[in-house]
Amino acid sequence: MLEVEDLAVHYGAVAAVSGVSLSVADGEAVALLGPNGAGKTSTLSAISHLVPCSGSVTFDGQRIDKMRVESIARIGLCHVPEGRRVFPSLTVNENLQVATSARAGRAPLFSIDDVYDLFPPLVGLTGRAGWALSGGEQQMVAIGRALVGSPRMLLLDEPSLGLAPIVVDAVFGALAQVRSQVPVLLVEQNTDLALDLCDRAYVLAEGRVVLSGSSADLRDDQALVDSYLGRRVLDA
Repeated sequence: MLEVEDLAVHYGAVAAVSGVSLSVADGEAVALLGPNGAGKTSTLSAISHLVPCSGSVTFDGQRIDKMRVESIARIGLCHVPEGRRVFPSLTVNENLQVATSARAGRAPLFSIDDVYDLFPPLVGLTGRAGWALSGGEQQMVAIGRALVGSPRMLLLDEPSLGLAPIVVDAVFGALAQVRSQVPVLLVEQNTDLALDLCDRAYVLAEGRVVLSGSSADLRDDQALVDSYLGRRVLDA
């Protein structure tokens, strides 16, 4: 479904990503793990062409690394960036309705009502403006907005970041349902959550893939994973 080969991202003279290759099959959930500064967010941003890159990105057989950001979204590769980025002046319901324009003729995969079923805390907030939502509520809206866009694959960047444990549980409970219908490429600092949700993972360090394997194998090689991520990250 997604094939990334020899991806590189530079910010001036700084190489954020160097020669990253990865894949996500239809029906899979795959995690990108690594410490801060490893190049995880830059990798996702390059895939959706939010930052310039070299190398190749192929989505469902089509090269997309030269496509415009909005064109990539319209073919169904939907990116939920770090920081949520809901529309602050729009209500929860309006934020979700905006995403219908990204379907580009595809049949709806998730309706707005489906989003409220996945995220019950939003049910009583349909008329609340984005700026008045908590961080967890904004994260639910951001994910819900991507789902209403009828994604063929989701790119999720740090969905647990800054959230209370009870909210993290709610978000990842919803993602466990979503991943049965939509392939996922997940960037996540909480390694346990990521390996519970995903089939496979790649570990990045200093912009390169240093380790990859099934979630079960990476759990078995915990000491090796620790050496790249650090015990503090694993215990987050």
